[in-house]
Amino acid sequence: MPSLSHDTRQTLSRGLARNFLGQSPRWYKQLMCLFLITNPLLLWFSGPQGGVIVGWLLLGEFIFTLAMALKCYPLQPGGLLALEAVVIGMASPEAIMQEMERNLPVILLLMFMVAGIYFMKPLLLYAFTKIILGVRSKTWLSLMFCLSSALLSAFLDALTVTAVIIGIAVGFYSVYHKVASGKHFDTQHDHANDVSVEAVHSEDLEDFRGFLRSLLMHGAVGTALGGVSTMIGEPQNLVIAKAAEWDFIDFFLAMAPVTVPTFFAGLALCVLLERGRWFGYGQRLPASVRRILEDYDHHQGSRRTPRERAALIVQAVVAVLLVLALALHMAEVGLIGLAVIILLTAGNGITDEHQIGRAFQESLPFTSLLVVFFTIVAVIHEQHLFQPFIQWVLSLPIEEQAGALFLANGLLSAISDNVFVATVYITQVKNEFVAGNISREHFHALAVAVNTGTNLPSVATPNGQAAFLFLLTSAIAPLVRLSYGRMVWMALPYTVLMTLVGLATVRSFI
Repeated sequence: MPSLSHDTRQTLSRGLARNFLGQSPRWYKQLMCLFLITNPLLLWFSGPQGGVIVGWLLLGEFIFTLAMALKCYPLQPGGLLALEAVVIGMASPEAIMQEMERNLPVILLLMFMVAGIYFMKPLLLYAFTKIILGVRSKTWLSLMFCLSSALLSAFLDALTVTAVIIGIAVGFYSVYHKVASGKHFDTQHDHANDVSVEAVHSEDLEDFRGFLRSLLMHGAVGTALGGVSTMIGEPQNLVIAKAAEWDFIDFFLAMAPVTVPTFFAGLALCVLLERGRWFGYGQRLPASVRRILEDYDHHQGSRRTPRERAALIVQAVVAVLLVLALALHMAEVGLIGLAVIILLTAGNGITDEHQIGRAFQESLPFTSLLVVFFTIVAVIHEQHLFQPFIQWVLSLPIEEQAGALFLANGLLSAISDNVFVATVYITQVKNEFVAGNISREHFHALAVAVNTGTNLPSVATPNGQAAFLFLLTSAIAPLVRLSYGRMVWMALPYTVLMTLVGLATVRSFI
């Protein structure tokens, strides 16, 4: 077989280098290669303490991939680290499988519930559209947006609610941008290009961007305020509920001393931010934009067919059944989600396999990433990495332990990912309970601290909340000029308030 020429080998190596982690920056690729090479070498030369040293190194590297999610989706680099951990003996496949079996309800939640709510999007879009156009006061509109997002996230899923809000914003922005460019509603148009925008509409377009930015951020914060309250609001909530053996009602009541005051404090702050026009909030909807959006809504309503109206009715009925099934805990959440898929697709005539397949596109990447989380959790367990920290927390006076755990979880969640942090800490606390080191009541108090700590302070950055990261990487972010820095700035007052109220209530009532 003839050997490859020097030029061919050089071209092939360049192609392999470009393919590795795709469009990620070169420095990121080089750093990942350094991680993958250093870990086994360090394990080999570190002696008896090598497992602990490399375990902490792997944990830091994995958190780095979560923090750099905007450079590369964490599944690939984090997955490479997880595979290496198995190969070099840091975690066994059996331990990973045990983690998956223990957290099967969470996997089913992400697979089926998110997909089920996908078929309910037309109803959610219809409801949010009526809110935006029906409420003229920006303060009341922002409050209703935040409140609606919170209530929906408590019973549905924060990612899905965020996806609906993004869809509404993109739709409204594209409609106005099209008209501002001198075109009709039904005309094809590139709303990402401002070249064709007429000069008379330029100032209103900037005001409209500010209006949408504030609504998007109020809505994203609302998903956090509502998502922390119930066992299905965020993926990690179900992990914690499973560990504590809580059903839907038990979970809500256990969290209520913290979540209810934080919820009302968040709504009050929403009003203050809008009235004071602080931190980038308070931008009103220009009258010219409102007229165009109302004309468009009438245009769409006049074209809605009887079949589409029937579909909205079916979705509303299934939504009521969903809330009842969750409240009464009729089955595991994932199975209820599968029932929602069956009812909505059967009732609305969606029988094509490809149409159904689209519903799973949003949930399966994150489900795969969650399994990678479990691999890193298995490393932490087998190498006993967090045992010293848990022992330190338990060495504190009993009245200080929940507060310390709340702050530790909040800090880590803000820079990495709250699902990962919650999974790690609730498992460690559960081990202490099973070993008889803490009482059931104290275990439940620490479980509340883990859940609220990973849900509330994590709004500080897009890295901590999947809904925030989803918003930042969505199509609407560049359209309304919502950058990473601006998102952190707009989230800052909510971060401070939710952290202070959460910490005060955890220390006082838990």
